[in-house]
Amino acid sequence: MTIREAPDLVAIVLASRPEWFARAACRGLDPELFHPERGESVREAKATCARCPVRQECLDFALDSPEHFGIWGGTSGRDRRRLRIGQNQPRRKPRLS
Repeated sequence: MTIREAPDLVAIVLASRPEWFARAACRGLDPELFHPERGESVREAKATCARCPVRQECLDFALDSPEHFGIWGGTSGRDRRRLRIGQNQPRRKPRLS
């Protein structure tokens, strides 16, 4: 999915300019890098996120939104779905033998 097909969260970030965005490692980079076509590599985008000082803020922003596509806070849409599912699971008590 390209940025042109799913611009919602990017548009929100660009319009609202959260405080952390000014320090983001991706600021000024081509947004297409973070919204690759299906099957394209996300390695460069995730590498950018790995060195980003606001990675956690970006991830929190994406998790708090309905964003399903693109690389945000070093995670893909699939990664974020897994994180959301994990957050909604009740914590299990350890089994005592």
